[in-house]
Amino acid sequence: MNKIDYILENYSDENILSADGFDDAIIGYAEKSGRVIYSVTKCIEILCLEMSEEDAWDHFGFNVEGSYVGEKTPIWCHDDVVLYNI
Repeated sequence: MNKIDYILENYSDENILSADGFDDAIIGYAEKSGRVIYSVTKCIEILCLEMSEEDAWDHFGFNVEGSYVGEKTPIWCHDDVVLYNI
């Protein structure tokens, strides 16, 4: 069972939105908000299978992350960020 199927099965009372083509980039589910969490790094890797990295970032920023589809819009986790002095 993949992650989106697991989420849909275990949280069936929720109206869950998922991003087409990015199932392999799911890293979690935010129970309080009912939103799927995606790894931006993995999303870019998926897009790079069909386009250059620069085009992938442009496409992701404008067409994916930049799209608001209501309060259940997925969460895009920028997991490539290195944090210091936390």
